[in-house]
Amino acid sequence: MTYSRSLAAAMLIFTFLTFAAYAGETIDGKPVYVAKRAPAPPALSGDWAGAVWKEANTLRVTHFLPKLENGLEDSGHRPDTRARVLYDAKGLYVHFRVKDQYVRSITTAYRGPVWEDAAVEFFVQPKAARGYFNFEINCGGAMLLSYHENPEWKGESLRPGGGVPWELASKVKIFHSMPETVEPEIAGPVTWHIEYFIPFELFEEYLGPLGGVAGQTWRANFYKIAETNSHPHFGAWSKIEEGNSFHQPEFFGYLRFEDSASSKAGGVSRE
Repeated sequence: MTYSRSLAAAMLIFTFLTFAAYAGETIDGKPVYVAKRAPAPPALSGDWAGAVWKEANTLRVTHFLPKLENGLEDSGHRPDTRARVLYDAKGLYVHFRVKDQYVRSITTAYRGPVWEDAAVEFFVQPKAARGYFNFEINCGGAMLLSYHENPEWKGESLRPGGGVPWELASKVKIFHSMPETVEPEIAGPVTWHIEYFIPFELFEEYLGPLGGVAGQTWRANFYKIAETNSHPHFGAWSKIEEGNSFHQPEFFGYLRFEDSASSKAGGVSRE
């Protein structure tokens, strides 16, 4: 076999394995999402089909809880909720696209009850032994951001758990396609986007240096929720067993950062 044929065969195998790593791979029965390196920083404009986002892998929120811990029951509404993640040397880019109905959103304050509105949520645990962050954002762009330390952690904590102070939370840059307030409820079909940037430095304020993220695997889950509209629903990407809640990292899936030759050449190391 000639060198060119060997190279072509190797590239074909690499492409297949990369696809397989995203298309249905699981770890301990939980899904794996492969985040690619961003070819350029997204403009944060909701351009789902644009040049930056079109090559990103796409996940879907398909597992819905029948009820919440507070007894609120699921309505059967199943919005088509998809998410994508990219990364570069500075941080993560997260983009949700929701084809929805019964959209209502009234919270505008930071750390208000955004989960009651039409909202999407990204929970992420960068280091296995440490805590997780919950980024909860309603369709109007209001955010609730907290850090929950692992109760079994015995080492140094750079910051206490709880609400992330605005001085740090304001580093998250958010695009929202809907108005800040949606009231009365929109009963008909509507598609909305939430797209945002999270700098790695925010995580490092709590966890210390992350090192080069290319090739790392974090734990994460993605949610779609609305509690106080006419059709409540509580959906997850990685399945939550009945009787449990979004705030249980043992149910999180896996977020793997692509580690390719192009990523290494692009200088993603943060050390």
